[in-house]
Amino acid sequence: MIADMLANELKDKKKKALTNAEKQKRYRERQKEKGKQEMRGYLSPEAKKCYQMIAEQTGWNDSIILSNAVRLTFAAYKNGQIGLLNSWLKKHEL
Repeated sequence: MIADMLANELKDKKKKALTNAEKQKRYRERQKEKGKQEMRGYLSPEAKKCYQMIAEQTGWNDSIILSNAVRLTFAAYKNGQIGLLNSWLKKHEL
């Protein structure tokens, strides 16, 4: 009797974890359908300072900050300004 109860509790816990995993999977699938791509990485201490300042001043979330960072980097690249951008960041220790 007790073994059955423990087995049922264990099954319930596994179902909850599976349900959460399914929700996450559906969320990621919906984002892909919208044309969005997940990016992962780690921020350097300098980049973390920049991130915190941007988030505080703009109220942007992680996705907006990352999207804008990629777009701005691309714009600097296309306009031949990557060297200028990198030297400015080094000069200001960012």
